[in-house]
Amino acid sequence: MRDDFETELVAALPVLRRYAISLCRRPDMADDLVQIAVERAVAARDRVDPDTRLEPWLFRILRNAWIDAGRRQATRGTEIDVHDTPEAAVHDGVRAAEATVMLRQTEAALATLPEEQREVIVLVCFEELSYAEAAGVLGIPKGTVMSRLARGRVALAAKLGIE
Repeated sequence: MRDDFETELVAALPVLRRYAISLCRRPDMADDLVQIAVERAVAARDRVDPDTRLEPWLFRILRNAWIDAGRRQATRGTEIDVHDTPEAAVHDGVRAAEATVMLRQTEAALATLPEEQREVIVLVCFEELSYAEAAGVLGIPKGTVMSRLARGRVALAAKLGIE
């Protein structure tokens, strides 16, 4: 184990940060990558070869951290900063409660519709099938799907008190 591991690690921080910025082109993300690389290097310090330079090993750790971050981002999807869109951070409890009540009322009203109307509404409105696809699933003509859907929507609106 190296006696001067910490000294060499601290001396390598500026070049690690430069390399991290060259990878991600964002200083804030580069700082996070350097921190991750340092944490991993400290955790694995007993595996470093004392006869080799420390920097190439640190660069490899940092690059692997960059690859891991890219994979995480790919599975995480788009992130939006709350400070950029403050309306995203607001949770309106009243609106959420009203939406939950309306959903339950709609489900209950849907359950009271005739089966042929309910099936068409579920396939077209919930499962997002086209009229032709719904007709194929149900084995009926496309026009029948359209008429059942129209009657079902009117009946559902009436049961929910929507004009």
